[in-house]
Amino acid sequence: MVVLSGPQLLDWASSPPHLQFNKYVLTGYRPASPLGGCLRSLFYLHNELGNIYTHGIPLLFFLFLLPLAIPWSQITVPWLAVAHYMACVAPQLGSVLYHLFMNHEGGAAIYHTLLTLDMCGICIVNTLGALPIIYCTLLCYPTVRSVALLLYILLSSYVIYCAVGAQSNITRLQSFAWQACYRFLFFYLRYMEVGAGSPTSLRNYLVMDALAILGGFINIVRVPERWMPGKFDYCCNSHQIMHVLVVASILYLHWGVVDDLAWISRSPCLPH
Repeated sequence: MVVLSGPQLLDWASSPPHLQFNKYVLTGYRPASPLGGCLRSLFYLHNELGNIYTHGIPLLFFLFLLPLAIPWSQITVPWLAVAHYMACVAPQLGSVLYHLFMNHEGGAAIYHTLLTLDMCGICIVNTLGALPIIYCTLLCYPTVRSVALLLYILLSSYVIYCAVGAQSNITRLQSFAWQACYRFLFFYLRYMEVGAGSPTSLRNYLVMDALAILGGFINIVRVPERWMPGKFDYCCNSHQIMHVLVVASILYLHWGVVDDLAWISRSPCLPH
């Protein structure tokens, strides 16, 4: 990668108020820049570079390699695979756009638009990502399955409304808790062997949610930078750790869904 010399970076007190959301990251803030300046920030060191690349590189892999990892020939319900692909790509895309252009000279208005886009990406992975889980769990109960899918879509619409309007990371995370509780209901049904699904997928889903919850918690409590302000401005701060955990969480989602989608074709319950 070509490394360019960037503009004079700002400290926390000199950065725009809408970017002062982590008081433990003290330096490395980009000044307000036009579109081209934001793009050039891909090639010099600043405190958002790690956030861009920890989701930007996985985004490229998910965009181009994920379709190759889906066993299309074994899948009897193709729309579930398409929904899964969109679920894996959306949060990475929203995050990259948010972190890359958050210092745009348009100011707070542009920033809040990008934040909304980022939240929508998270809502998409929580919504579309769970549809195959619900579908496969209730494969043998088509009427109940349809009702459960509809209820989850309605619940997710409410969650999107709450998350986009949230004023803090804590209230935003609380919004997504409703979807997590709904998913855990279906994990419980599988554990009790009332619901169906691949025998190997439940473990992947549990690890998926555990990683996502851990990442959200780390992002809220701002560790490790809370312990040593200014020491993690460019690398290994809470948001970057969350990014890595989110990517790992999506991988576990992928492995679980692929198992489930392949299982449908050999299950005792034919899809209706």
